Amino acid sequence: MAKKQVKTKRKSAFITPKVEIKQISQTRKDIASWQRAIRMTNLQDNPKYWYLQQLFDNISLDALFTSQYKNRELKTLSEPPVLRKPNGEIDEKQTEMLQNAQWVYELNRAIFESRFRGYSLIELSFDADDNLQISFVPRTNIDPKGGFVYPDYTDDKKINYRKLPEYGTWILEFIDKSEPYGLMNKLVPHVLFKRFAQSSYSELCEIYGIPPRVLKTDVADPEALNRGKEMMENMGRAAWLIIDENEEFNFAAGVATNGDVYTNLVNLCNNEISMLVSGAIIGQDTKHGNRSKEESSQEILQELINSDWQFIKQQWKAVIIPALRRIGVITGDVQYDYQAKENLDELWTMTTQALPYYDVDPQWIKDKFGIEVQAKRNQAGQPLSADDFFD
Repeated sequence: MAKKQVKTKRKSAFITPKVEIKQISQTRKDIASWQRAIRMTNLQDNPKYWYLQQLFDNISLDALFTSQYKNRELKTLSEPPVLRKPNGEIDEKQTEMLQNAQWVYELNRAIFESRFRGYSLIELSFDADDNLQISFVPRTNIDPKGGFVYPDYTDDKKINYRKLPEYGTWILEFIDKSEPYGLMNKLVPHVLFKRFAQSSYSELCEIYGIPPRVLKTDVADPEALNRGKEMMENMGRAAWLIIDENEEFNFAAGVATNGDVYTNLVNLCNNEISMLVSGAIIGQDTKHGNRSKEESSQEILQELINSDWQFIKQQWKAVIIPALRRIGVITGDVQYDYQAKENLDELWTMTTQALPYYDVDPQWIKDKFGIEVQAKRNQAGQPLSADDFFD
């Protein structure tokens, strides 16, 4: 049954103000933390996603992931949208409104993030000047399986947002059903192992760069012991220890290495992160890289971006446009789309090949390629008259 037309304009969000903001723990994360987060989402009663989403926030600090993610995000969200009528023509007026509205970017960002984090929940409202506003409900407080929002994610008190009358009009939900936990869930182990390798590599550099110092003295003599402590502290920041004259200290025999094992693990994790986010290893392998490899990698990335565009179009068709019609932001039977891009390199090749046999409109060349065409030249290299040019 179709929902009734909403004639009033909500001036504030409903769910977002009820959500409590809590301090986020910055303790070290490991694979056990990841396993615990997954178990919490699978609880029979009151499953919680806050620990998993905080883990996603933690791994998003990785520099390579940030670079790859932002690269894909900017390419996806920078494409200007259009609204098409049923006959395929562009609705110029509403398209201009869409391209100049900040909330369109926020909506598309919520859809894009749902592919990586599993889900997004937003609220629509109008400010005092009747401008549409987007409010994000924190993912830590959402149970996407049951359709609940926890005002306090550590408590069991919850709101079934899917049963609210505002759901589908003022409250919008985006879920990527192909990835129940989002793509970031597959990135977690690679980022955690990468951090482990970097931490171990750092310890290796410290040990090899500044070996520990050992002082033998009579530890039963307080004066000698204090003098030894002061001396060791004043000699620098390297690790040190004081042992008795009758004690022995030796370094454990280890495998001689220059850190290649850690470098290889970091490189492996970096490659896996790139494969998951960009579909290929882009701009990293300077030793074995080449131009053709980079071009093919960019083509694979473009295929993922095309998939993101298709997902955004589906969400606009199924969720956003019906809601915007009900609140009066969009009118008429229109569909969200993108303008088809022309391959200018291929078009220029075709144009230059056609020039010896056909006359090409110079104004079209100027508009399409930005080249100021004044007159054709004859075979001797002399400019032709304007009449000859258009003959």
